[in-house]
Amino acid sequence: MRPLPLPLTLTARLSPVAVLACAGWLLSSGPAAPPAAGHQTARTSPAGTSATAPSATAAAPTYTTAPAPCPAVPAATLKSLVPGAGPAGKEIPSTDTKLRRTCSWNALHGYDYRWLDVSFEIGESDQEAEKEYEQRVAEKSGGGAVPGLGDTAYSVVGLTTEDKQQTREGVVLVRAANALVVVTYSGSDFETREAPATDEINKGAIKAAKSAVAALGDGRD
Repeated sequence: MRPLPLPLTLTARLSPVAVLACAGWLLSSGPAAPPAAGHQTARTSPAGTSATAPSATAAAPTYTTAPAPCPAVPAATLKSLVPGAGPAGKEIPSTDTKLRRTCSWNALHGYDYRWLDVSFEIGESDQEAEKEYEQRVAEKSGGGAVPGLGDTAYSVVGLTTEDKQQTREGVVLVRAANALVVVTYSGSDFETREAPATDEINKGAIKAAKSAVAALGDGRD
């Protein structure tokens, strides 16, 4: 956090001096007189500093490291969401594993294909995470809030078609204090060339997100 503005330095000011003239009393502005005995002049501090200004201390973030993403989703949940996938998953390489980690699972079970990604991102503060969350929500219109998940959560489902093959993808964004949890869950049926129902994908993504948010505790100090 940035330090708070410091108070202005006080400046000593001298009052005009009354001078006695022959014709009577005249008020004139004379040269600065020395301070009266027993009084001290105001001391000024160097520009931008103050001896009495309190120091600003930033609140410690709730989460300091991204938890391991692959153990974040229980094996039973993975079995229902991505049939045929190994529970270990595959962690995606990251430039800074302390702040950002992602695990991915995918499998073809018969003609049904499913893909699940779970990501953790750690911000420096709640405000930074909130700003990033709001920006991403603005980029994914058409979804809705998910109550009771983190501090705030949002889910959206979209349908794409390529070479007559449909794929439905659900994304859940969750902010919990200074952490973001991002879950992406998608599916296709290669036999019918249709996609799973919106409700199935949306509920599956939210289910994985709840497990991931619960795993955030591993990233506390």
